[in-house]
Amino acid sequence: QVQLVESGGGLVQAGGSLRLSCAASGRILRINGMGWHRQAPGKQRELVATISSGGSTNTAESVKGRFTISRDNAKNTAYLQMNSLKPEDTAVYYCNADITSWPGDEYDYWGQGTQVTVSS
Repeated sequence: QVQLVESGGGLVQAGGSLRLSCAASGRILRINGMGWHRQAPGKQRELVATISSGGSTNTAESVKGRFTISRDNAKNTAYLQMNSLKPEDTAVYYCNADITSWPGDEYDYWGQGTQVTVSS
């Protein structure tokens, strides 16, 4: 069984920074793409950033220049560095990872989410 555990959320003032972590554990042969998503109250979940196994990244326009996704393959961990936070960044942030546990057995796993609240 594979688990993704997010950490690093919390309450921060506008203009501040937070660093989220997403650690994968369990039976892991290979981690392919990883990503961060967020869902604000009353809104649909939206993609924030993705990173491929080779390190190529994509970032949503709404956070470009402020948020940076990275990963440490040796630690099976992805990160989301969030700078210049705004109240509209308030949301539950979720990590997902496309993980191969056995040859031919690939599945998209999700974490439980971590709350980020930005006060004005």
